[in-house]
Amino acid sequence: MKKIRWGVLSTANIAQTQVIPAIVRAENAELIAMASRGSKVHAVASKLKVPKAYESYEELLHDPTIDAIYIPLPNHLHKEWVVKAAEQGKHILCEKPAALSASEAAEMVELCHDHNVKFMEGFMYQLHPQHARVKEVIASGEIGEVKLIKSSHSFYLENRAKDIRMDKAMGGGSLYDLGCYTIHVTRYLTDAEPIEVQALASFDAEAGVDISTYGYMKMANGVTAIFDCSFDMAARNEYEVVGTKGTIKVSLAFRPDVNGGNGSLLIQSDGVTREENIEGDIYRLEIEHFSEAILNDSSPAITGQSTIRNMQVIEACYQSIQTGQPVEINQS
Repeated sequence: MKKIRWGVLSTANIAQTQVIPAIVRAENAELIAMASRGSKVHAVASKLKVPKAYESYEELLHDPTIDAIYIPLPNHLHKEWVVKAAEQGKHILCEKPAALSASEAAEMVELCHDHNVKFMEGFMYQLHPQHARVKEVIASGEIGEVKLIKSSHSFYLENRAKDIRMDKAMGGGSLYDLGCYTIHVTRYLTDAEPIEVQALASFDAEAGVDISTYGYMKMANGVTAIFDCSFDMAARNEYEVVGTKGTIKVSLAFRPDVNGGNGSLLIQSDGVTREENIEGDIYRLEIEHFSEAILNDSSPAITGQSTIRNMQVIEACYQSIQTGQPVEINQS
């Protein structure tokens, strides 16, 4: 089997603990190199058995043996390095949120298209089969017509003073970091876009980033959605789909890997409740899916247009927080 040769920009924790091991586990991928700014990359590469270590991102991008790049850099650096990677002809898997605005996302997607490289935002959760199963149950009519989706993503953030998620200039805040998932999953489950949003938030007085955000979305197909995200609450990553005849609850929606990859659906219909357990190695599935898209010249499941749409909703939420008013989203 032909394998896609991967390089990783940065020694970020998610790269070390999740994505690099997933590249190693993947059947159609091969880890070639990683880069950082400085000599620390050598120790990390040695520990993780990465063949090549570069002391600058540019060096890695100029390596002709690398096909695809994974970018787990801070949010405000995503656009710069997506552009540079695309210009070197590298396919790009970029961590969420891929950009800090819809216009940034649109520029990135267009540039990747112009350079004939694949681009995918790293919403790895979507590749777990539990969500496809949720859509199957919805389509079967078992829970009736979907009326409401509720989603939550939170954890209690320790040592806030040193965390980049508390840095406004770097794209910090709970909406960028966690709310992007709750918005994304609602769009995915409904196959629809929000036409109106309203949001409110509590902010850290010193950092100026939203610590907790609460939102309402009116979807184009009539479904109502509510979400919350927070750095100030217990760990939750869940959603509930409420229909006219029943409900589906997914308790480990965005990070089933914390339970060994085991997802769980609790389906209630006509007074009967059942549980379905579904396994999936989300980071491996993400790497294999994107590698397959490159090998087969197919479109990734998380499209560039979806990335732009998600950023439009996030922007509208921030606008609503600032104005205290609902914000309509243009669907054109």
